[in-house]
Amino acid sequence: MRNKIIIAALILSGCSSGSRYDMSQDKTPEARPSLAHIEDAQPRYESYSRAGNRDYTLNGQHYKIAETKNGFTEQGLASWYGEKFHGHLTSNGEIYDMFSMSAAHKTLPLPSYVEVENTANGKKAIVRVNDRGPFHQGRIIDLSYAAASKLGVLKTGTAPVKITLIRADKPKDELEWQTAVKEQYFVQLLALSDKKRAEAAAQRYGKALSEPYNVKQRNDKIFLVRLGPYTSIDKARMASANAVKQQLNGAFIVTEQLSPGSLQKLNKNQQ
Repeated sequence: MRNKIIIAALILSGCSSGSRYDMSQDKTPEARPSLAHIEDAQPRYESYSRAGNRDYTLNGQHYKIAETKNGFTEQGLASWYGEKFHGHLTSNGEIYDMFSMSAAHKTLPLPSYVEVENTANGKKAIVRVNDRGPFHQGRIIDLSYAAASKLGVLKTGTAPVKITLIRADKPKDELEWQTAVKEQYFVQLLALSDKKRAEAAAQRYGKALSEPYNVKQRNDKIFLVRLGPYTSIDKARMASANAVKQQLNGAFIVTEQLSPGSLQKLNKNQQ
């Protein structure tokens, strides 16, 4: 029997030139991809961003950035936000990607990593908090479209959740820390259950697109067909756009932490 090919998500859109309020109401993507193989955010040490970490006042309500050295937990309602904000700036100056495992919170330092448990169904996921919100009474976290899908929140719109801060200590060696925060990027094309088919597909697409290619095996024996790795997000976006032109509409960008020993090799390969 033929192995089922799973298209994981849509291409990461570029930053829109229009206002984030050009769309009057938020909505899901017109073509709803399967997000079954989107991985949790991977907690790691990051310096707090210069933007988005000051106490602020909105609609007459004052918000003080949370002190988290003794941990942080909270329970309340989760909501989600999607296409209306996709491609626009988050509160810490990044680009919101509704297909990433990210979230918005009113007071947690940016960025932070939290485990979110949907207490209605027991599902859990780890997200990276890089935005502010939601500013509705009773709601404590706004999930990205991907995170909401993984936690089963899309159908209900909101869900009761418990969030728990995940701490990642800074490496003691400064050089190790500077290297550890480097990232590499891939363009994921397919997720297959057969290794040989995945390797053949990666080679075929890599040659057709004149791009480096890669196959990653996950713990659940799913093989991810990817272009890359790339040292910059701009290179990954160009590769994504090229893939979509070739009718690979399920392409999307994934970010992975670069191991300390791999940075020099990666840079050399892309010179």
